[in-house]
Amino acid sequence: MRSYMSSPTQHQQNVYNIFTGRPVTERKRILRIAPELDGLEMLYSNDSSPDKLFSLKIAHWALLEDGEVVGMVPWLSDITPCTEIDDPLNGRWEGYRDPRCEEIFYTAPEHKVAELKAAREFYRYRNFRGEESIQEIPDTIGTHAVLTENGFASFILIEVMSWRLLGDGTVQAMLVDEQKVSSTPVLPGDKCLYPAQEHPEFRYFFQHRIANKIKEQDPEAMAAISMLIER
Repeated sequence: MRSYMSSPTQHQQNVYNIFTGRPVTERKRILRIAPELDGLEMLYSNDSSPDKLFSLKIAHWALLEDGEVVGMVPWLSDITPCTEIDDPLNGRWEGYRDPRCEEIFYTAPEHKVAELKAAREFYRYRNFRGEESIQEIPDTIGTHAVLTENGFASFILIEVMSWRLLGDGTVQAMLVDEQKVSSTPVLPGDKCLYPAQEHPEFRYFFQHRIANKIKEQDPEAMAAISMLIER
């Protein structure tokens, strides 16, 4: 739902987020990603419940071109740095959380920073083309993609198998094309995978808890979808 320009031109200043009406800023290129394997979460708030904090599982960590390491979450129709989330209810990042000990923190864990920077140093001599796959890591949080061609009169939910980082810094959510499966289990990098973001019927990402509620036609989940449609 966002558009990004390569330089801060006057034209770029006229690009706006369709949900919030605020100007869109250029996103920093992602150099490496690393899976989140300890259940760490993003905390966020929004205008619908200003006195509450909500949590969302982190899909992976990303090393940006300026050296910063940030958590990444499936957010609406994109995989987004936690610090940059934005939505119709003015969602705002409030920090990271370890649910096992209730610790709240505001910078990436040191072991993830070390892992990503060491990997970047190891591969520093590789020159990847823009559309070449640099990495592909499994999805560990049960992300689902929503596909619909009729404005949610009907839709399907497909599990995200993996996250693929390309040479230009783009991160793609990879789905299984069941018609092209030649062997099982399907693993990251399999030829039967395709990017959700390139499917003409792709609309949103949901994590497994919400995806399961949608499958069960939960009224609260369906109301949330209705709000997105109306926007």
